Amino acid sequence: MRRFLPDTFTILLVCTVILASLLPISGQPAEWFGLATKIAIGLLFFLHGARLSRDVVVAGLLHWRLHLFILASTFVLFPLLGLTAGLLPASLLPPALYTGILFLCVLPSTVQSSIAFTSMAGGNVPAAICAASASNIFGMFLTPLLVGLLFAAGGHGGGFTLDAFLQIFLQLLAPFIAGQLLQPWIGNFLRARKKLLMPVDRGSILMVVYLAFSEAVSEGLWHTFSIRDIAVVIILDMVLLAAVLVVTMYGSRMLGFSKEDEIAITFCGSKKSLASGVPMANVIFAGQSIGSIVLPLMLFHQIQLMACAVIAQKYAERGRQRAAEAALATPAR
Repeated sequence: MRRFLPDTFTILLVCTVILASLLPISGQPAEWFGLATKIAIGLLFFLHGARLSRDVVVAGLLHWRLHLFILASTFVLFPLLGLTAGLLPASLLPPALYTGILFLCVLPSTVQSSIAFTSMAGGNVPAAICAASASNIFGMFLTPLLVGLLFAAGGHGGGFTLDAFLQIFLQLLAPFIAGQLLQPWIGNFLRARKKLLMPVDRGSILMVVYLAFSEAVSEGLWHTFSIRDIAVVIILDMVLLAAVLVVTMYGSRMLGFSKEDEIAITFCGSKKSLASGVPMANVIFAGQSIGSIVLPLMLFHQIQLMACAVIAQKYAERGRQRAAEAALATPAR
């Protein structure tokens, strides 16, 4: 049962939403808190860049078929499924929540959990590291571009503007590049201290979530959506994840990838990054209430963790069975 229980970070996210609902920050304190949040997010992406080894990137790029499949799943398949969700009537899926669903579908893959589940399942970890990292790097350009294309076509808020791109560059991409430039000198030091740096990773996201939901609560978020609306979003998140898992898992087999590569494709191609998504929403949808926009992403975050934990265990069990069968089939010398 433990694999179905929320992880510590999810519990902290829930507590943050509750805190924002009961004690929302506003006025001058919110402005100062917003500035601190931008600094924390910049530090987060600086650390991402500094910890990413260039050797891993170079080695991973050689496996171009795998990375192309994962990028297509992340930035083509997911958006197409998100557009399909738009066929639902507004009475069933309110426009604000559909905006969140569509935004979820154009985000890059996660890094930490994709690598962790690939390792747990016995997959191609170096390829997963490169694929998840590449997804986030490309996502800094592709996500706002897709937002501009899909949202403008659908008449929803948001868009790809020069100001949004500059904000993403200054807050996310520039710190990441700075981290990469300093990686040869500080990379090993940071990679050896992942646990010490975890508060920066999680704390920055919690700060953004608290600020976003404080603004949304002040504007009447919980009076706008019903329990039925939230249930519809959860069901849609589950359908999205299930559809992409089926395509990545069985598609990789049809294309002749090895079992190790299939595992990497399945986990990297089906994830969506909360760490990148919340800051991007804050920039792309500046001036709007982003609480409803990031809500589908927060729900998807927990759903993907629970589902992938089960799948990783199944992959690991089958791997052990294959190893045992191979050992029995090998004649003793």
